[in-house]
Amino acid sequence: MDKTMEKVISAQHVAKHFHTQAGSLELFSNINLDIHQGESVAIVGPSGTGKSTLLSLLAGLDQPSSGSVLLKNTDLNKLDDKSRAEFRNRYISFVFQAFHLLPDLTALQNVMLPLQIRNHAQAEQEATNWLQKVGLGKRLGHKPSELSGGEQQRVAIARSFATQPALLFADEPTGNLDEHTGEQIINQLFGLNQEQHTTLVLITHDSALAKRCQRALRLHNGVLEEIS
Repeated sequence: MDKTMEKVISAQHVAKHFHTQAGSLELFSNINLDIHQGESVAIVGPSGTGKSTLLSLLAGLDQPSSGSVLLKNTDLNKLDDKSRAEFRNRYISFVFQAFHLLPDLTALQNVMLPLQIRNHAQAEQEATNWLQKVGLGKRLGHKPSELSGGEQQRVAIARSFATQPALLFADEPTGNLDEHTGEQIINQLFGLNQEQHTTLVLITHDSALAKRCQRALRLHNGVLEEIS
């Protein structure tokens, strides 16, 4: 990879700890990570090591106990809650293990929603185009309850890419899917990632999936290490 490419994530000396009744619980104390535009990066590790917490910190959903996270050269710690939300809305999309679709909206309406929030002039056409890209052109009017798990995740992927985000964070995106459907979803995720040159940060416990990323990192015992 060309290291002269734009650095879109820079985590510097990031620590996260929680206060519990038993005392302070430290997940990690000195995480350093740079990710460049267009990279696909997997973060793997055992359950409970803090992978999802790290994703939340990198995406500006949570703040570190110490250290800093810069997204597109913006220090998220220096933004107030409203400004952080506006920043995420402008640059970031998410795909989670739970699909997070609004149950009363159709597939088309779910994908249109973030476009409408951005006052996109052609929200319906853009949403339709993305649903067609993920193979759901004939399911536009169906609500989530009328779609299979794989179809719901495709709607979530269409929604996440429709806004053309600079960064896409995916947390166990195939965790609720069978192996065959999960493989289809991952193929679409990587295909769209390459097509749109979107930076992909993927949390997974699946080592085979991690190998499909350009880089893989393991979080274990509070340490983040490159996997060769």
